[in-house]
Formats: sequence, structure tokens, C-alpha cells
Amino acid sequence: MKATGIVRRIDDLGRVVIPKEIRRTLCIREGAPLEIFTGREGEIVLKKYSPLGEIHSFAEQYAESLSQTAGLLVCITDMEKIIAASGAGKKEMLEKEISEELMDAAEGRKPIIAEIGQKEYIAISKAEQTSYQEEIIYPILSGGDVIGSVIFLSREKGKEREVRQKLAACAAMFLGSQMEA
Repeated sequence: MKATGIVRRIDDLGRVVIPKEIRRTLCIREGAPLEIFTGREGEIVLKKYSPLGEIHSFAEQYAESLSQTAGLLVCITDMEKIIAASGAGKKEMLEKEISEELMDAAEGRKPIIAEIGQKEYIAISKAEQTSYQEEIIYPILSGGDVIGSVIFLSREKGKEREVRQKLAACAAMFLGSQMEA
């Protein structure tokens, strides 16, 4: 662990404020879920929690099935990074941190269907180098909370868009329902 030199006191309700600098560095937003662990030497460890991380291998298999069905790059994200990807370009996307724009879009709970050059078109990851011609993004909702997104990326414009939209919407609803079960 890295020492920060910041000391906080526990208030009368047992709360501790995580300093703004640490929240900003680790991209911890208001309402973000944290897991609490205790260590052998009396440490208390806070870890960012990702419900989708618990079904990582399932998400990988599901992304593979979606990619083969739709014939394009499919990514599944939590609210921090791309946890599963399949299709051409998978290596460029997998495990990358998602962009602020994608985080905001997911929290907005509305799908994004956009072609490159349109104002709705957003970067998927912070380090994205590749431009895709079209993106379809659906937020994953579970128990009323946004927990991630399903993303279809295409190198061709407009091909089978309606079918792909329905497939992405279905995938997002299915993953959300799996987290509730």
C-alpha cells in the first residue's frame, strides 16, 4: 500500500471522508460502491466494487457469442473499465479504462446510436486509438442502478443497425437481470 500522509478522524456516526485527491485519482464518484476488507495486521482496505466483475468469465463468453452473432466488436464494461471484449480489435479495448463521456452516458441511462462525426459519438476508452464508423451503446441496469454498458462497434456505417440495436438492448437487459438474480 502507498502512504498518502493524509489523516482523517472518524465522526460520531462512524464515517470517514475519503479525501478529494484520492477520489479523483481513483475515479471514485459519489454513490460508487466500495467493498470493505480487514487485513491481518489491523488494516481496513476499501476497494472499488464491480458487480459485473463477479461474472467476468460469463461476460467474456457472452461477448464472444454476441460478436459471432453480430459480426463486430462487442465490449462489456462495468463503470470503470472494459471487462470483456470479443471480435476484431479486442486486444485494443480489453481492460482499458472507460472514458468520462461513456461513464456520463451510461449514468444518463439512455442508449447511444451514433456514427463517427455525429455529436453523439463518444470515445469508449481513455486510451482509444481506433475510430469505428458506428457505435451502439446500451447501459446495463440492475436494481435501478447503472452497473455498466454493452457496446457494439462497427467499421461499416448503417449495416443491419436495427437488428444490432435490438441485440445490444437485449444483451444489456439480460446482463442486468443476471445481477439481480
